[in-house]
Amino acid sequence: MENFTPWTGLIGGLMIGLSSAFFLLTTGRISGISGIIEGAMEPGQSGYGWQIVYLLGLPLGATMVGMFLPQYLPEIKVTASWPVLALAGFIAGYGARLGNGCTSGHGVCGLPRLAPRSIISTVVFMSVAALTVFVTRHVF
Repeated sequence: MENFTPWTGLIGGLMIGLSSAFFLLTTGRISGISGIIEGAMEPGQSGYGWQIVYLLGLPLGATMVGMFLPQYLPEIKVTASWPVLALAGFIAGYGARLGNGCTSGHGVCGLPRLAPRSIISTVVFMSVAALTVFVTRHVF
């Protein structure tokens, strides 16, 4: 982390928090990504279109930042193999399903509402993340 800039992190965090609050206030829905993906996989339901637009907007937003503000994009180096990445994705997806939501739903949207389930889930997410980093960096 040679170029750590707390101001851009703070601004980004505020933008995420404000956008999730705006989304909740205007639609009455939680902007948890795993729930939105699940809903997008059920095309027969009412309101299906907004989920597709929301999900398409995620990479589109990152692409626009890359086009217009490339100095703010970090250099990403993936050193893990494809099987390890696939296993990690499966475990993360299984955990989101098991926890009835992902970090965006529980951490960004549930904590500000003081939802007990979200508080417990976020504590579990963060504890497992810290343990995973410790084990991968200091044990293996």
